[in-house]
Amino acid sequence: MKRVRRTASPPPDSSNGHAQGSGYREGPLLPPLSLSILGVEPLDEFIREIADFVHHMVMTRPDLPNSKVEVEAKIGVLRERSTGHRLSLPVLVETILTPNSTDSRFESNMSVGQHKHFNTLLNRLKTQSSQPSHIGSPVDYSHHYLIDTFYAAEGNEKIRVTRDEKTGSVIESMKKIRLGDLNVYSPKRSADWRVSVNLEVPVPHPIGSATLTRRKDRLSYSHEEFKIDLTQVTSTTSPNAPAQILHELEVEIARPELVLATALKRGDPNTSEHEQSAFDELIRAFVNNARILVRNAEDGWQ
Repeated sequence: MKRVRRTASPPPDSSNGHAQGSGYREGPLLPPLSLSILGVEPLDEFIREIADFVHHMVMTRPDLPNSKVEVEAKIGVLRERSTGHRLSLPVLVETILTPNSTDSRFESNMSVGQHKHFNTLLNRLKTQSSQPSHIGSPVDYSHHYLIDTFYAAEGNEKIRVTRDEKTGSVIESMKKIRLGDLNVYSPKRSADWRVSVNLEVPVPHPIGSATLTRRKDRLSYSHEEFKIDLTQVTSTTSPNAPAQILHELEVEIARPELVLATALKRGDPNTSEHEQSAFDELIRAFVNNARILVRNAEDGWQ
């Protein structure tokens, strides 16, 4: 396979009086080049590493009835635990960190200005995708007002009950089991990001008093197999306690069943090449969405 290169543009008129046509022939700046000496393009190690991580988490997850796998990427900042400053490492480009290799924490909170910036960006994409001249998949939009209440469970686990704020109806009662995280440090950008794989397990509504309440004002944008959530979270631990307001941005694979179906066929020689590579293609698009959000982040991250 070879890639077509751009053709060269004719040179502008020069001041020495030489005509454009003398000695100049229009043609490719470079001849088509092979992808490599073997004729194939080397696999992107970055995307493969994330795909391997997610696949391992999915295939080794606990077998719990009616549970759903959640694969998400949150945008935020990696900070040193000792100073609170943003992490600084001797690398030039986006880098996946070995788990527990740095004394750092990941903060997903962004400033009000960043929240407004991403809201404007995503709204513009929604509007553009609704135009008849738009080429590509549409962006769908929904706005949700949710109330989360958290209850203590066995060990350090928590049960989360989510209700629709307007109707009070229970949307779900579940506990989330964290399977694993990968932090991605982006020295050239204003923000970093984190890939998380979790297991959401439905449970009966708990009895007792809630330990934490969160109100979520969520703007949700859907595109193909992905959902981008821009959320303002207001948290309180008691009626008289001061509220804490956070702003978060995340991209999630929308259909857990698709993650499982493609993971099961990854590399299976008894399936077609398309089915074998579907999982990696899903993760590639997922990573690209996270990267696009990070690269559109402005300065001033909290």
